Amino acid sequence: MIESLSVIIPAYNEEDRIRVTIDEILKWRENTKFPCEIIVVDDGSTDKTREVLKDFISIPDFKVISYRYNMGKGYAVKTGMLEAKGQIRLFMDADNSTTIEHFDLMLPFFERDYDVVIGSRHKRDAEGAMQVKPQFFVKRWLGQTGNFLVRKVLGLPFYDTQCGFKAFKEDAAVFLFGNLKTYGWAFDMEILRRACIAGLKIGVIPVKWYNKEGSKVKPLDYFKTLMDAMKIRKITEVRYEQGT
Repeated sequence: MIESLSVIIPAYNEEDRIRVTIDEILKWRENTKFPCEIIVVDDGSTDKTREVLKDFISIPDFKVISYRYNMGKGYAVKTGMLEAKGQIRLFMDADNSTTIEHFDLMLPFFERDYDVVIGSRHKRDAEGAMQVKPQFFVKRWLGQTGNFLVRKVLGLPFYDTQCGFKAFKEDAAVFLFGNLKTYGWAFDMEILRRACIAGLKIGVIPVKWYNKEGSKVKPLDYFKTLMDAMKIRKITEVRYEQGT
């Protein structure tokens, strides 16, 4: 049985989208059978994200972590994961492109003692996965091409490594994020690479994903992510050989 859950939301300049996401999580939380804390990590926002978050601070089991400079999504998720107290620790995107209800599909995996459960938008990972409202063609093409190359470089079996909806048992979260060195968009790939090398049990659920206006990911980021994959391969191989 699940004893407790932490939901981590990395947020950078999300004044227009974060409120709806939090409201939906709070509504969902009302029907859970286990304690659920919510942690929003404000990754150096320069808009009114912090002001919006102040409206929620008085809510029980709601916490905001904020720092001055933008450090990257990976850094924000790492900060939240290591601060969290939940037996299971989930991170999801601030734009609510994958809704919190998808966690219900993850529960059976954790009840069967999986260490990591990830969401995928690709039907080759999980039947029923789909992009209900897809990205523009150029971004889809870049993403698909980049993912193919990433799988080859890192030896990952997943067709969607970048879906922003992943959950971890406490010990797996501490191990994986405690060693994380990639602080940008490519951090998911390092986490999955480390999990595979360590022999952790990984499950995949299908998600229904909605592209939301205001994405912070730019076309150039796809090429940077490929370069990051090369770096990730090097640092994870070295660390594996050293037994860490």
